[in-house]
Amino acid sequence: MPDLMVSSTQNNRVKTVVKLRERQHREELGLMLVEGRREVACALQGGVEFVELYACEPWLRSEGDASLLEEARKRGILVVSCTPRVFEKMVFGDRAEGLLGVARPHWISLGELETAASALLLVIEGIEKPGNLGAIFRSADAAGVTGVVLCEPRTDLFNPNAIRSSLGTLFTVPAVVSGAAEALAWLKARRLLLVAATPQGEQVYTSVDYRTPCAILLGSEHAGLSSFWLEAADARVRIPMRGRADSLNLAMSATILAFEAARQRASVSG
Repeated sequence: MPDLMVSSTQNNRVKTVVKLRERQHREELGLMLVEGRREVACALQGGVEFVELYACEPWLRSEGDASLLEEARKRGILVVSCTPRVFEKMVFGDRAEGLLGVARPHWISLGELETAASALLLVIEGIEKPGNLGAIFRSADAAGVTGVVLCEPRTDLFNPNAIRSSLGTLFTVPAVVSGAAEALAWLKARRLLLVAATPQGEQVYTSVDYRTPCAILLGSEHAGLSSFWLEAADARVRIPMRGRADSLNLAMSATILAFEAARQRASVSG
């Protein structure tokens, strides 16, 4: 498929890309934006279906950029070259790296998540901030979390800022969007240990054995976990606070708990 060249900010393709910054248009068109070198690479690796890939040649500095474009062409993805002025119109992040993809979101079901002996899930209720969502995926990827379940999120999974802040790991860690009742029934049926994080937890988070198949439950930035999840949990844990603050940022809490689980599991495997 031959490349295209776009040099006008009034081009209809450019206008569509700009619209995709808004959730309403992403949902109407069934499309998402993937901006950045690492993000595009992770999405390609994860089998994401790209519609087109925009490249601003003067801003491509990495040796890997050319190979990414070549891989896209081999897959039949339309590569659209554009001027810096056009690219500036389309980008939304603070790291303009010369690559911006338009792709189709893909969700998996609860039944596709790993629930074997290695299962380690994060269940996040009512997450509101795309930055936190992306940071959670970065930590999940680093800690070896096998899946993330988002229950009634208030930001969409494929928000461009979530993808950007995840550095593309949103495409490497299996993710599910689910209702709370459906998710709990699924977790209970598979007998996963449910560990709820709350400032009022009876146990310190390090006292729980995370080596069994388990799900770590965390609540929204504003309200924390609802009583629905707190009452369903097998253990309610807290992260000790030594200063004036009574809780941590959601993404930070998720990171601490995920890495404690990873630490315990690593000690077993040697």
